[in-house]
Parts: sequence; C-alpha cells; structure tokens
Amino acid sequence: MESESNQGVVRKGFSWGLVLGLALLGFSRSVGWALNKGLSFPLLSSYTQSAFVKGTILALEGLIGILVPPLLGYYSDTLKSKHGRRRPFIMIGGLLAGIAAIMIYTAYAMSVPLIGFALTLAFFYLSMHLYTAQFRALMPDTVESGKRGTASGVITLLEWAGNLFLFGLAGYLIAKAVDMTGESEGIKALTQTPYLKIPFLVTAFFLIGAAVFVYLIVREPEAPDIEENESLGEYLWSIVRNRDFLKFYAAQTLWWMSFEFIAVFLYGILAFILYGSATEENIKAVTSLGLYLMALFNVAVLLGALPGGIIYDKLGRRLSIVLGGLIFAIPQIWGWFITTKAQITIALGIAGIGWGILMAASYPVIGDLLTKFEREAFTGRYYGFFEATRSLPVLLAGTIGGAIVDLAGENYRVLFPIGALLVLLALPMVWMMKNLDVEGGKE
Repeated sequence: MESESNQGVVRKGFSWGLVLGLALLGFSRSVGWALNKGLSFPLLSSYTQSAFVKGTILALEGLIGILVPPLLGYYSDTLKSKHGRRRPFIMIGGLLAGIAAIMIYTAYAMSVPLIGFALTLAFFYLSMHLYTAQFRALMPDTVESGKRGTASGVITLLEWAGNLFLFGLAGYLIAKAVDMTGESEGIKALTQTPYLKIPFLVTAFFLIGAAVFVYLIVREPEAPDIEENESLGEYLWSIVRNRDFLKFYAAQTLWWMSFEFIAVFLYGILAFILYGSATEENIKAVTSLGLYLMALFNVAVLLGALPGGIIYDKLGRRLSIVLGGLIFAIPQIWGWFITTKAQITIALGIAGIGWGILMAASYPVIGDLLTKFEREAFTGRYYGFFEATRSLPVLLAGTIGGAIVDLAGENYRVLFPIGALLVLLALPMVWMMKNLDVEGGKE
C-alpha cells in the first residue's frame, strides 16, 4: 500500500494491514448484532409472549436494512471528501451505534413501555445500517479480484468471532448472575444483577473504538471519476435487468431468510423442543443454553469461513457456494425430528460449518461481478443492495416466521423444514449464473 496526498492512493492487491483493519470493524459490528440476537428476544419476552409481536419488532432491523444501505451506499459512491467516500459514514454510524447500545440497556432498566423499548431498538438498527454498505464496499474497493476470497475468509472469520465473543460473555455473566441470585432462569437472574449492563457497555466500546480506528488508520483509494453516473432509478433498474445480479440477490435473500428463521426464533425453538411450549418461563429457562448454542454455531462458522474463502479463490465460485449451502441445509431437514439437546448441538455445529463456507464464498461475488462488467466505481450502491437482500429476510422471517408459528399452534419446529427448502431453492440460481468465472478463480 502506498500513500499519496492526504487521502492516499491505494494500489489494489492484498494488504494484511488493511484486511485486518476491516476485519476489526467487522468484529465490532458482529458484537453489536450478536447483542441484538442474544438478548433482545428474551428481554422482549418480559413485555409479551406473542411470537408475532416479538418477531415484528425484531423485523424492524430488516425494514431499516432494506431502505438505508442501498441509499447511503449509492450516495457514498459519489462523495467527494478529503476523508474518503466510506470513512465518514463509518465514523458517524459507529459513534451512534455505540450510543444506541447503551440506550437499549437504559430503556430496559428504566422499565419504559414496549413502544419505547421498540423505538430504542429501531434507533440501534438505524445507526448500524448507516455504514453497512460502506463497510462492505471497502474490501472490493481495495483488494483485487482473485484475492477477494481470501480477504473475505479473514473478514468473515473475525466477524463471526465477534458473535462468539458476545455470546460467550453473556453466557459467563448469566452463570455468575445465577450463582449470585439463586434464580434458575438465566435471563431473569441477569436482569436482577448489575451484570446486565456489561454486554451493552462492552458493545458500545467496540463499536465506537473500531469506527475511530478505521477512520484514523485505514486509507481509501482515491475516488474514481464517474463520467456517466446513473440515477437512483437507473441503478435499481440495472440490477433487475442484469440476470446475474438478480439471480444472486434472489438466492441470497432465500438463504438469509432460512438463517433468520432459526436466529430470530432460536429461544422459542429450544423451548418448544425441550419443554413442549414457548412460554415466557420456558424461554427464560433456555436462555443460557441458547447462548451456548449460538457460541457453538459461531465456532463452527469460524471453522468453515477461512477454507470457504480459499475454496472460492482456488476451486470455483459456484462450487464453493453450493457446497456451503448443502452443508447448511441438511441439518435443518433433520431438525424436524430432533428431540434432545445433544441432537440440537450436533445439528447446529454441522450447519455452522456450512454457513461459514457460504458466507465467505458469497461476500466477494458482487465485487467480482462489478469487475467483470467494469463497474467497480459503484461498489457502494451494489453492496448496499447486497445488504438489503440480507435485511429483507429479517423483515420476512420475523413477520412471516412469527405468523407461521402462531398458525401452527406455536409449533416452532416447523421453521426447520421451511428453512431447508429455501436454501435448496437458492442454490440452482447461483449455479445458473453466467459471469461468475472472473480472473483468479476456476470454473
């Protein structure tokens, strides 16, 4: 990496310093999302037992993620600033997200009404999505095609390590709270102790610290001149018009919806399988187990992420994605028949490896397609849409998943086979893509 002028000119290649800087940012963001996944559902259970209400509130993340990243990613592409195109968004978003994490704890501790707690969660989601597209776009901005799989593997590894860190910390604090209070229900014990605020404070520290670090240390490439900048409408139409982009975005929407069915309703699934119903008491009773299983899943993702990136670069783009998808889907088919903790543990472990391969292999696809079509100046807007197709499933999974569970007589187990079906529908779309064989990979 060579630096010229205040902003700096970055030669595309593979810089470990740059990749590790982006990985640190990914780690901090994952700590934030893990805080949401690990504690929001149990805390909301103190307000309501309705799967639909809880799912709808958590689905606000998806609604905001559909709207904000595509818009701000689009405008970041043409931002002319001595601070870069992406870093100003990262700095502002990281600061606000850290503040919002503290606000979530404060709102719960002050026993605000459900609407107030929901609005606080919505502010956190908005803050996180202010710089989602910009974070994603920095990697293809600075790493050349053919080496993006390896970079993606490293970034994905640290992202899911952030999840593991938060889930491990929350599990440890719950264990200490149980010892202190003698309360058998983990989340209930945690809310009775000063330990509840620690995950929120730690999350705020990482979100703010990583944003400041990237802003001060990471150097962006000089903004390219865009001679024929497409309008917002033209940009959205170009995605629909190009079959490869459309196929990939549709496929990603399906496999993320499969993931979110399980992630959003994991506590309900565990309570239903192990206790026969997802009452507030049963959900709180499985909180510690849920955090342990989330940590286990993330360990498995780590095991799949780095080889997944290498497979993408060396053995083929389509093959790596299909392989990861199949490994992720098979345990979900088995999920309909699972009855014990041991079976749940094994299934999530296998699924995690597949998910790690799938995540590492899918991240570089948009950058490689933009390279193929000579549209690399537009990484912000296309990764904004990339993030929207990851957020739409949160919206759909929270609302549709909750409605399905309610219609099925609160049978959370039904989400497993539906999730497997969505993944199996997605994989042929990737296999039929025509322009995934860019330089640096084998097909």
